[in-house]
Amino acid sequence: MTNTNTISHKTTTNSIYDLINRYEHGNLNLEPGFQRQSVWTERDRMKLIDSILRNYPLPAIFLYKREEDGNLVYDVIDGKQRLESIFMFTGVMKGRFSVRIQLAGENEMEWVDWTWLKRKERQHLITGYEIPVVEVDGDIGDIINIFVRINSTGKALTPQEQRHARYYNSAFLKEAARLARHYEEFFISNGIFSPGLLSRMKHVELICELMLSLAQGDVLNKKTALDRVMAASSGDKRQTLKASRMVTTTLNRIRQMFPHLRTSRLKQVTDFYTLSVLIGKFEQEGLILSNRRRNRLAWDLLQAFGSQVDEVRDLQRKAKGARQDQGLYRDYLLTVSQMTDDVNQRRKREQILRGILGSLFAKKDSQRGFTAEQRRIIWNTSFDRTCSHPGCKTKLTWNDFTIDHIRPYSKGGRSQLKNAALMCKFHNSSEGNRK
Repeated sequence: MTNTNTISHKTTTNSIYDLINRYEHGNLNLEPGFQRQSVWTERDRMKLIDSILRNYPLPAIFLYKREEDGNLVYDVIDGKQRLESIFMFTGVMKGRFSVRIQLAGENEMEWVDWTWLKRKERQHLITGYEIPVVEVDGDIGDIINIFVRINSTGKALTPQEQRHARYYNSAFLKEAARLARHYEEFFISNGIFSPGLLSRMKHVELICELMLSLAQGDVLNKKTALDRVMAASSGDKRQTLKASRMVTTTLNRIRQMFPHLRTSRLKQVTDFYTLSVLIGKFEQEGLILSNRRRNRLAWDLLQAFGSQVDEVRDLQRKAKGARQDQGLYRDYLLTVSQMTDDVNQRRKREQILRGILGSLFAKKDSQRGFTAEQRRIIWNTSFDRTCSHPGCKTKLTWNDFTIDHIRPYSKGGRSQLKNAALMCKFHNSSEGNRK
C-alpha cells in the first residue's frame, strides 16, 4: 500500500535568545505569503510577556522548514503574533511596550520594559525562556492546510484570510489587495470598515467582490464566486486589470458623488456593495449625473431613503409593524436582514436603489467626438477662426484647429453644432471637463 503522508514534523524547544538570532539573521520569516496580517492588540501582547515573566508555559509555535539559496529558512505557520510581541518587547521590532507586574524580589508592582530588565540584569527572564517548537516539512499545499486548520480556533481566520492563505499567488487576489490598500483611508473615513476589520482583510474581500461583480456585470453569490475565480490555476491578466480599473472608476465616482456617505446607512458593507455595483453599472451604461443640482438631489434621496429604512428597523425592534406607506423600505430591509450575500437578495436591493436614483442620471451621447462633416460645417461657418478660450486669440488653420464641447461630454454635453467651439490644441487638452 502506498504511503500518502507527505508531512513530517519534529518537536523541540528553542530559547527566545535563539529565536531572536534566527530572526536577525534572516532565517525566521514572519511573513510567508499565506500568513495573515497582525490581529493582536497591545493588551494581548502585554498578557503574553506577563506569562513569560511569570514562567508560565506557552503553546508551541509551528515553523515550516525549507531551503533558500542554500540556507535553512523557517516560515512561521502558527505563532506569528507571539513572536512579534516578543520581538517588539525586546526592541528587535518597532513597537516597544511595557508590562505592569510584580517580579520576584521586588516590593511592589512595576511598569517593566526591556530597558528596566537590562538595568536590573534580569533580561534572562525573557531571553532564557524556552518555547516549544514544532518543525514541519512537506509540500506547500499541505503546509497551507495546516495553517488554516491550526488557525480555526481562537482568533479564527476570516473567510478572506483563508482565501489569502490558499490563493496568495493568485494574480486576481494580489491586484485586489493592492487596490484595497489604496482605498484604506476612504474606507475608514467613511465608516465602512474599522481598522480592526481592515486587519482581518475585510476590505480585500469587498474589492474582490466588486472586481468580479463589475467584470461579469451582475451581483454575485460571494460564498462560491470568490473561491472559484481565485482557485483557477491561471487568470486572464487583461481581464483582471480591466476589473481593477472598473472598481477604481466606481469608487472614485462614489467618493465624488457622496462625500458625506458616513452619515448614511449606505456606509454599511452590505448596502455599500450594492450601491457600488449600481454606480459601476451606471458608468458602463454611459449614465451620468450631468450637474451639481442632480448630484445633490441624488444624495438627498439616498439619505432620505436610508432614514426611512432605519425608521422601519426601529419600529420592528419595538415590535411595531411598518406603516402602509413604508412598504418599499420594509422590502429593502428584508434584503439586508436575511441571506444578505444571496444573489437574489442582492439583486432586489440593486433594483430598489436603481428605482430611486435611475431617473436622475442622464445618458451620455453615444457619439463621443464630432464627425468630419460637422468639423467642415463648423470651420466653414466660423467668421472669426481664433481660439475661443478666454484670453487666447491664437489664429487657427485647417491643419491645427480642434473642436471643444462647450458643455463637457463627461457632463452630458452633446456632439452637436450648438455645443461646439473652435479651440487650439493646447487649451482643448488642458481644459479637461471644465466648461
